[in-house]
Amino acid sequence: MPTAYFSHPDCQQHDMGRGHPECPQRLGAIEDWLIASGIEVALERHEAPLVELADVERAHDAKYVMELDSLLSECETHNETRALDPDTFAGPGTRAAVMRAAGAAVRATDLVIDGQAENAFCAVRPPGHHATRGQAMGFCFYNNVAVAARHALDVRGLERVAIIDFDVHHGNGTEDIIANDERVLMVSIFQNPLYPYSGTRPLGDNMVNVPIPPYTRGAEIREVIESTWMPALEKFKPQMIFISAGFDAHRDDDLGQLGLVEADYEWITWRIKDVAERHAKGRIVSSLEGGYNLAALARSVGAHLRVLAGI
Repeated sequence: MPTAYFSHPDCQQHDMGRGHPECPQRLGAIEDWLIASGIEVALERHEAPLVELADVERAHDAKYVMELDSLLSECETHNETRALDPDTFAGPGTRAAVMRAAGAAVRATDLVIDGQAENAFCAVRPPGHHATRGQAMGFCFYNNVAVAARHALDVRGLERVAIIDFDVHHGNGTEDIIANDERVLMVSIFQNPLYPYSGTRPLGDNMVNVPIPPYTRGAEIREVIESTWMPALEKFKPQMIFISAGFDAHRDDDLGQLGLVEADYEWITWRIKDVAERHAKGRIVSSLEGGYNLAALARSVGAHLRVLAGI
């Protein structure tokens, strides 16, 4: 079966201003690399649909969803920009991008569960893993992976899913949403100390949070993943795996100080895929989070996709 690749031009219309690291050019860099490297031919492309707000409300407070959607609609209608926090801005193109990003994760989940794709990657923005139940922050509005995980559990009837987050920043929003939900195991690595300065004390027993000191390189991170993530995943036996795929732990990325390279992302993806093949019928949905050095992001996504697609 093919690897499904979800994206949409609307995701490039969300623009938080000149010089902002979470920029539309991120998706363009990935697209260029897929074409230049030949990876594109191994992917089955899909347009990201607009998410239903009822799907979003499985992960977020209904009041938050209503208020955010109203704000985003006003930005769209009046062609204006508003700040949600010092780093997170909504503009006229934000609502469509936000809904496509969450919609991609939900649709990819259905496609994989229905056996129409072995796994899927969502090349979408804005990212999602800092969005809590009731707050947009850290470039994030809706928590794409948490929305998809809850869809798999509450709509599609799975009993156990895992969320794996290898972004350089702690996925505080995902943790806030799924803490103590025994149907979900979340394992993550993240640089500590670093924004959002959380994660060292897990909020629930279903968390394996692994803080990593700045300037740690790939070999050490591989050892930590092997000794912490893998036993927890083996014990949990997830029926599906969701990945918050942030590539800002790359050594060339200025938003963090970790030392991963493309070969490390390849190795991490192989380890995840191995777990998925043994326990989850190979079912993986990966969604883009961070990664702000355009060249490093494109190469790292390429390495990730080569493993997912088996090429």
